[in-house]
Amino acid sequence: MTHKERFIKALRREPLTGLVPHFELVFFLTMESIGRVHPSHRHYEQWDQMSRAEQRLQMLDMARSYIEIAEKYNHSAIFVHPNPNPSKLWGKDDNPVVEILRTIRELSGDQYFLMMHGDPTFSIPDGDHMMDFAAQMYEEPEALHEQTRRNMGRSMQLSETLARHPGLLDGFALCSDYCFNVNPFFTRDQFAEFIQPYLKEIIAHYRALGYFTIKHSDGNIMPILDMMVDCKPHALHSLDPQGGVDLAEVKRLAGDKVCLIGNVNCGLMQTGTEEELIADVRRSLRDGMPGYGYIFSTSNCVYTGLPLARYELMNKVWREEGGY
Repeated sequence: MTHKERFIKALRREPLTGLVPHFELVFFLTMESIGRVHPSHRHYEQWDQMSRAEQRLQMLDMARSYIEIAEKYNHSAIFVHPNPNPSKLWGKDDNPVVEILRTIRELSGDQYFLMMHGDPTFSIPDGDHMMDFAAQMYEEPEALHEQTRRNMGRSMQLSETLARHPGLLDGFALCSDYCFNVNPFFTRDQFAEFIQPYLKEIIAHYRALGYFTIKHSDGNIMPILDMMVDCKPHALHSLDPQGGVDLAEVKRLAGDKVCLIGNVNCGLMQTGTEEELIADVRRSLRDGMPGYGYIFSTSNCVYTGLPLARYELMNKVWREEGGY
């Protein structure tokens, strides 16, 4: 089986042999690992001024950065960060999103599951806007609904454009964060009003187009776990132990409904001892693998500033001990 086929079997919670599939939502350490700048770290202010030959070379280099990381670390999926990604071109068939996906397919065939971000729902607002957003939920709720409807329209437009190019994209990762480490930002009533209806609708839309969906949120998702699962994503990602999320408990509560992805403690990867990290990797494998429907990853991503050696230690333990 290809990596893509194995990843899809895990998303469908079907039996597998060999290693439990692995990927990272983002792998930012490309320069240190393979000598290439991560696509998200590139700024193409003069993209439209480039010759077509220069644009093509840039696309090829970005595509190779994704593929070489997947090959080196045995990832089954690639999260693509299109760059440039002007929303004004999303309805056009010759936009850069289509081109980077096509370029990755040209270089790697159908080997990897390809996904990209596609979440129109509100995330936790940043510190500069948190108070205003909180007040707006009570004082101007319709304005927030209208903004989400506009976001929905843009997400649907892009997904419909990509659907006209079958075989390029396999799924969407919906990456809006809803939770702090202690609790969700939204109460259950607020989540039911401002998030859940739109999350359910966009997931249904993606499913109708044939796409898989992975819902990501860091933090303590437990108070809204049932509401997220009710939206019917194929998988939940991060399962953040720093937010008190217990993988074995989530497996018990929702493992028959969704695939589970993640749970290796990023805090231990950053500041723990090697022994603590190894123990946590083994715990994640032990709690996640039984009954299938698990994909191995960190509880966030391989972020800028993470020691590469720590990720490579995690990857080594998985290769040696993560087999069915």
